[in-house]
Amino acid sequence: MVKTILEKIVAANNLPTTITATTDRRKAIEGARYVISCVRVGGLEAYAEDIRIPLKYGVDQCVGDTICAGGILYGQRNIPVILDFCKDIREVAEPGARFLNYANPMAMNTWAATEYGKVDTIGLCHGVQHGAEQITEVLGAEPGELDYVCTGINHQTWFTDLRINGRKIEKDELIAAFEAHPVFSKQEKVRIDVLKRFGVYSTESNGHLSEYLPWYRKRPEEITRWIDMSEWIHGETGGYLRFTAENRNWFETEYDGFLEDAAQPIDPKKRSSEHASYILEGLETGRIYRGHFNRKNNGVITNLPDDCIIESPGFVDRFGLNMAAGITLPEACAATCMASVNVQRMSVHAAVTGDLDLLKLAVLHDPLVGAVCTPEEVWQMVDEMVVAQAEWLPQYAHAIEDAKARLAKATVKTRDWDGAARRQIRSVDEMREEKEAERAAANA
Repeated sequence: MVKTILEKIVAANNLPTTITATTDRRKAIEGARYVISCVRVGGLEAYAEDIRIPLKYGVDQCVGDTICAGGILYGQRNIPVILDFCKDIREVAEPGARFLNYANPMAMNTWAATEYGKVDTIGLCHGVQHGAEQITEVLGAEPGELDYVCTGINHQTWFTDLRINGRKIEKDELIAAFEAHPVFSKQEKVRIDVLKRFGVYSTESNGHLSEYLPWYRKRPEEITRWIDMSEWIHGETGGYLRFTAENRNWFETEYDGFLEDAAQPIDPKKRSSEHASYILEGLETGRIYRGHFNRKNNGVITNLPDDCIIESPGFVDRFGLNMAAGITLPEACAATCMASVNVQRMSVHAAVTGDLDLLKLAVLHDPLVGAVCTPEEVWQMVDEMVVAQAEWLPQYAHAIEDAKARLAKATVKTRDWDGAARRQIRSVDEMREEKEAERAAANA
């Protein structure tokens, strides 16, 4: 179906392009110069357990795909497959092929592919662009007028320097602009609070950011104070799980619309901010592209470890990808990033080695989990999660029976809890009716 969409784009624009499709991964990668991956191992079935089981222990996640209990287990499922991709890239792709990873947990996947997969990997996310669009809007600037430096780690990246047409934007002006905005002032309460305390704005959405920090989701009665239910991304319990589950049938509800759009000529003036196309253009043509990329630190950010994966400015041209070095994060930002980096490092090493004890230590050190759970609760929660997801965790096969035995004798009490702000997943029919109503309104 995707091949058909792409062929329509090629035909409508007379492009000198050949589209091929295969379910044989090695055949797809053979001879490739660039390999782009977007993968969720275990699909929605495993993802549902990432949200459901931690809720039994009081851990309320909005997304659960970066760190926190869900993100760590997501990494355990993805990393073995990411390393399989890397093996194929090393063996059958063009020498020096680049791996562009779009899948979360971004830092963990990129860390594993770089350190263990031995492939030139670039991790790509949309948070920086979206944050910059927000800042542009609240300051009343035109697209392209905002110049910024944004740096940190994926989903905890910080706008450390903001300028509109060369004029530096200070903290107080930015706070006032967000608080005056009729929508963002309600939807971005966590981000605005962090801006006030840290002095810099975070790239990540209200819901995402709230689960990476130990302060905003640890007490059920406090969660609703910091979130907004207008859209899932602003903090709804299991919000992204609901969104993806409701939209999983896009090939039924959206496909005809995609085909119609694909048949239209491309307008170069409406080019999106999608990283990959600019990276490939820069490498192939030499046209310089400045973006924000996930790469191994190697001293780029002076107060983060060399081995961690950072998200920071870089430049792409025919000489490759070169990161802007010598950046120092504000101390509070570095401290927050370090808490996540330590969790990521343990999680990656656990995923590669199948060390269940190290996995439990990684979850124990997660900021939100640590704010909510005791060590005994963490140990039991991780046992329950690996047992529930065993079919996608081959590296832990040796530990599953012992985990089952411990669960049979479990003494830690859990609860049946939907979280502080859960909404029910709508059916395919309900989603179809909503889409039809939206199209009718748009046509009207």
